[in-house]
Formats: sequence, C-alpha cells, structure tokens
Amino acid sequence: MSEEMDAKVLLVDDEEEFCDLLSERLETRGMKVDTVNSGEDAVSKVENESFDAIIVDLSMPGIDGLETLRRIKDKRPDLEIIMLTGHATVQNSIEAMKLGAEDLLEKPVDLSALMEKIKEAKHKRMVVLEKKTSDELKEIIKNKAW
Repeated sequence: MSEEMDAKVLLVDDEEEFCDLLSERLETRGMKVDTVNSGEDAVSKVENESFDAIIVDLSMPGIDGLETLRRIKDKRPDLEIIMLTGHATVQNSIEAMKLGAEDLLEKPVDLSALMEKIKEAKHKRMVVLEKKTSDELKEIIKNKAW
C-alpha cells in the first residue's frame, strides 16, 4: 500500500503529459495537486495561493526553472521549491540551491524520493510559519497596553 500524505503541491512543467502523470500519482497518495505549464503561470499562481511544496522543472520555454524559482522566492520566500531536471549539471544544482531551492531531483523522478522531499518541504514550511506566527503574537502582546 502506498504512503499517503496530506499536502498541497504546485507542479510546474511545460510537458503536459508529464504533469498529468505525476499529478495523478501524487493525488493517489493523498495530495492536492495544481498544475501549470509555464514559469509565468507559476509566479501568478503563488500570488494568491499557498502551497506546501512547489515542484518546478528546470528547463522550460519562456522563463526557465531558475528564473521561476527566483521570482517565486522574491514574492514568497516562505515557499519551499523542489527543482526537477532531465539535464542536471553541478552549475545548475549550485545555482538552484543559492536561489533557495529545497533540492534538485533528476528525471525520471523516483516517486519515493520526491515524496520524501515534499514531506521535508512541508515540515520546513510549517516550522517557518509557526515561528512567524509566534513572533507576530509576541509583537502584539508587547505593544498592547493591557
């Protein structure tokens, strides 16, 4: 039996067939998956929605995966992004990590490895959000004149 995980994931890849297949495999494991087929659409999508993990293909027409990563992190630094590539290079891996990627996985993606990375990304995101909420509460209490 497959492991189930409750997570909201955005999948960004210009290959529609790949998106459909991977989203179906993740959804059968309990995840809610949204898909977009361009970096531009991904950047727009994260303006109004929040995700536990975003999976971005490195090589796409228009804005590529690294630029998509950069733009999403500029708008929403709290979002966790996992990069996928069919053509991994050390330079791309280093650049993705410098820009704040959670990890870079090679295609064809090992589903159990991807599930583990999504789990880690969700956990990291929850820790960041809990700290942010705690800091905001402390600030409210500090500034409140009881």
